[in-house]
Amino acid sequence: MSQTAQVALTLREVCGLSTEEIARAFLSTPATLAQRIVRAKAKIRDAGIPYQVPCRSELSERMDSVLHVIYLIFNEGYSASSGNELTRADLCREAIRLGRLLVELLPEPEAMGLLALMLLHEARRESRVTSSGSLVRLGEQDRSRWCQEMIVEGGAWVERALKTRRFGPYTLQAAIAAVHAEAPSAAETDWPQVVGLYDVLLRVAPSPVVELNRAVAVAMLDGPAHGLPLIDRMLARGELRSYYLAHAARADLCRRLGRLDEARAAYRQALALGPPATESQFLVQQLDALADQF
Repeated sequence: MSQTAQVALTLREVCGLSTEEIARAFLSTPATLAQRIVRAKAKIRDAGIPYQVPCRSELSERMDSVLHVIYLIFNEGYSASSGNELTRADLCREAIRLGRLLVELLPEPEAMGLLALMLLHEARRESRVTSSGSLVRLGEQDRSRWCQEMIVEGGAWVERALKTRRFGPYTLQAAIAAVHAEAPSAAETDWPQVVGLYDVLLRVAPSPVVELNRAVAVAMLDGPAHGLPLIDRMLARGELRSYYLAHAARADLCRRLGRLDEARAAYRQALALGPPATESQFLVQQLDALADQF
């Protein structure tokens, strides 16, 4: 059974996430994801694979799948794919609890890196929405509301994981989050370091979403004229054509470049792809702000 099937089945049957939520995590359609789960169940049934707690010698070989499950639980909590709330605090707390248990059981570098990543993101959760529920972008968040205790702990786990020199994608993502968390202001963010870390992350674990995030970081470092072609190339390849955040990122860069017609079109495309309620509201606000600009 593939790791993707293992993770999807665990998220559905053990963690209770919906097919739609899991499909969003894998940038897939619910129908395709449902077929994977059905095939995985059939394989377990036909092969007579028992449901049982693995022995200690089997734990290390299952680490990647376990880390992926916890990571996706946290992601769904941090940016809920359905409902009227941006986040689901219950899922974030549960993912962090599982992360702590995993580090205690198997103190591997990537387990530390994942725990650090979750803590550093969770530290900002309260500042990501206004009192009325509107989304607040990273650069506009009130950093005095960030949980310094979590930032300090997350940073310590990052350093511990990096020192082993056996780290991977979760630790690299945590290192990026630490750069953001430790910057006194958005303007003082060490963008060269962020881009450099994304360069390494792309080599270690290449993916369209990582590539998109790197393009946004390049735009912050060198200007939107440098980031926009990177996003356009990704969209032309078709990998992120159905990913609303790619179109939202393109819209923002076009807006910053004064290419307002393209920005409006990209915001509309992002909205057409059905983002969650809070993010949809934010995109509508951005589109409305462009309505009277020519």
